[in-house]
Amino acid sequence: MPATDTVHAVEAIGTTAASAAAAVVERVGSRLDGLTGAEAAARLITFGPNAVRSHHARVFGVLARQFRSPLMLLLVVTAGVSFFVGNRSDAVIIGAILGLSVVLGFANEYRAERAAEALHGQLRHRAVVRRDGQWTAVDVTEVVPGDIVHLELGAEVPADVRIVSADGLECDESVLTGESLPAAKSPEVVTGATALGDLTSCAFMGTIVRAGSGEGVVVATGGHTEFGQVALGLGERHEETEFQQGLRRFSALLAWVAGVLTTSIFAINLVLARPLVDALLFSLAIAVGITPQLLPAVVTTSLATGSRRLARHKVLVKRLVCIEDLGDVEVLLTDKTGTLTEGRITFDRAVDGQGQPSERVLLLGLLCNDAAVQRGLAVSANPLDAALADAPGATGVALGDYHRIDAAPFDHDRRRVSVLVDGPGGRTVVTKGAPEGVMDRCTGVPGAAAAVLDEALGAGGRVVAVATRDGSGLAAVGPEDEHDLTLAGFIVFEDPPKPSAAAALARLARLGVTVKVLTGDHPKVAAKVCRDLGLVAGESITGVEMDAIDDDTLGRRLPGITVFSRVSPEQKSRVIRAHQAAGRDVAFLGDGVNDAVALHHADVGISVESATDVAKDAADVVLLEKDLNVLADGVVEGRRTFANTIKYVLMGTSSNFGNMFSAAAASAFLKFLPMLPSQILLNNLLYDAGQMTIPTDHVDEEQLLRPSHWDISFIRRFMTFFGPISSLFDFLTFAVMLRVFHADAGLFRSGWFVESLATQTLVIFVIRTRRVPFFRSRPSPAMLVASLTVVAVGALLPLSPLAHDLGFQPLPAGYFAALAAMVVAYLALAELGKREFFRHAGRPAVPLRGDRERRVERRAARFSRSGSVRS
Repeated sequence: MPATDTVHAVEAIGTTAASAAAAVVERVGSRLDGLTGAEAAARLITFGPNAVRSHHARVFGVLARQFRSPLMLLLVVTAGVSFFVGNRSDAVIIGAILGLSVVLGFANEYRAERAAEALHGQLRHRAVVRRDGQWTAVDVTEVVPGDIVHLELGAEVPADVRIVSADGLECDESVLTGESLPAAKSPEVVTGATALGDLTSCAFMGTIVRAGSGEGVVVATGGHTEFGQVALGLGERHEETEFQQGLRRFSALLAWVAGVLTTSIFAINLVLARPLVDALLFSLAIAVGITPQLLPAVVTTSLATGSRRLARHKVLVKRLVCIEDLGDVEVLLTDKTGTLTEGRITFDRAVDGQGQPSERVLLLGLLCNDAAVQRGLAVSANPLDAALADAPGATGVALGDYHRIDAAPFDHDRRRVSVLVDGPGGRTVVTKGAPEGVMDRCTGVPGAAAAVLDEALGAGGRVVAVATRDGSGLAAVGPEDEHDLTLAGFIVFEDPPKPSAAAALARLARLGVTVKVLTGDHPKVAAKVCRDLGLVAGESITGVEMDAIDDDTLGRRLPGITVFSRVSPEQKSRVIRAHQAAGRDVAFLGDGVNDAVALHHADVGISVESATDVAKDAADVVLLEKDLNVLADGVVEGRRTFANTIKYVLMGTSSNFGNMFSAAAASAFLKFLPMLPSQILLNNLLYDAGQMTIPTDHVDEEQLLRPSHWDISFIRRFMTFFGPISSLFDFLTFAVMLRVFHADAGLFRSGWFVESLATQTLVIFVIRTRRVPFFRSRPSPAMLVASLTVVAVGALLPLSPLAHDLGFQPLPAGYFAALAAMVVAYLALAELGKREFFRHAGRPAVPLRGDRERRVERRAARFSRSGSVRS
């Protein structure tokens, strides 16, 4: 077919396509130039926001969760048994304790939920729609049926749409279908009044544009979309974080200890012919008493406090439990652009193969460019295309003399884009992309071209190559046409190192976080940036080189590799898995569509507020500034939160274990119960309430300089070491009460209640630090006041009007002198014991991490099953 006939045929097809597009849009009550602002606002009221699920703090939901705890159910059972056997005063006291526990847990969890809601409210997804005849970016929740949306490479489809125009458009629909290969999309064909469209003419909410670009008209939003119906049916599911796994193992340890002690105490009381009901109630109280009842409240308070601090540092955590995992990070894999560099890519120069300035190379680059220019600025394009469109002199290039016929869009495997254009010189194929990929397809490359390229790369410039070939006889262009090219030259861009990055890298190094770079850029460019910023220069490996070695070889080489360049999305995930297989906790920072899978595979996925929607949805943490200093703040806060949580765990388990062991031993030789069930529960509640301020406590600097993990064996050793120290002073109290004060049951219980509450509350000042307390490590004022207040309340209860109902008797003045001496001696012995324990224990062992592969599979399963749920 002659060239003129081909042009006429293309124009005829274009006219038919425009008519079909207009018919498709008209069927949904819209126009090709989009809705007006007033129409969109009215439809938003009619159809509601384009959101599948919103994160809201629901009062009744949070309240109901307080009763799901086995501890709460145990308290209810204990109160019920007490009531039905006639111990109604005990039932009332236990009921009051239960109510107070629920109130404290509810208040803290609801506050944490509100914090999470506020964080979710700060995350914004944008969609490009045509309103009032102009393309504009709006919040994705404001997209309505009838909107004309622009779809580009890397974009997440914001709603269910019918395609009205497409240029090599392909969508990854694995979130809905499970298919790994992208699906090609094309406009719906309309003949008369009959629609011949099928799924190829539809793009669905939550799917990702993997190639090309296009436009579509929105036909369904929110819960009415295909993805929305699936997501709402599945509900929201999250895999366990390492912190949650540690909590579960810790709970299992407590359940085992409580079971052993409870069974033993119940058996002892039965052997001693104690009343069955008393023995049962006392055993139940022991089971409750050994368990930190408010651990969930302390955890949520710590996390909520951490989230507020992180928010002030411009770090948003999508799930509060991820704060702990952020502090565990040992290796940070990050991209280069915008993290180590300014992220403001600017055009530097266009040169030919000899290195001489060339307007022709600039012209060819602009012909092979997807940037749309509005109001003098480039929009809807990748950064390089946008920078090229904004290049000085770009507006003077005679682009009007050329007509684009077809395009082979950019993809992350080829790293090239080609267009077929008609111009003064005839029909031409223009190819632009990664220099090595383009030059490999060129013939007759000038000898000086390699030197020109090396010089530009060595200076840290980002370089793309431009090449051409004759396109006569071609009506379309595809990857198969990218051969026998002639190198036209190079376009060089600048993206200088970020001034603050060097200090941030040094800070992360002090925190024990190894930073490595994963980039699609050339290895020489990445290496130059690393050198400029003082990042330890290690080995560099490319994606091609990675494909040539197996996982074992890659694992052995990992310690020496600093830069992974020209890597594909699958190779990024492989690098993450290799570090995890070596036992390292890995964070990955990415912001592009090709980073989504890697973000899911990482222990902590990190993105930025300006990232693509799919990257933000895949991430656990979102940075409001793409700055490594902000990330370092997040790591420190994560470690601070974990350290304060562990303080409560270590103190609570050791003190409670000691007290309950003492109770078990005392019940064997006393003729009465050493403490009433209600007194045990009251003691535990007062103690726990005093520790609610632990999240505000200061953390020693050395605890922030390395990751800390759950180590159940360490907790067990700590409990069994310090518990007996506590019991030693309990036994001393027993001796004082029986031999010095000749106490009866009421006085004995009062004396032990006050002593046990004082010792287990005040020992926090010893356990909270490895330093000398008060002199080298000071507690927070809030924790100091709370602890002293609890001790004072415990000492005054036997003298209060509630003493009789609680089973207490006033204590003699001499007892308080003995108590002061015992408390001082106990804290001194605990301090000596702490030094001895940590001298032999050293640093806690690496935690039980669980099955890494299963965690990775769960992340991948979540990605393929539920995709992104908007908040």
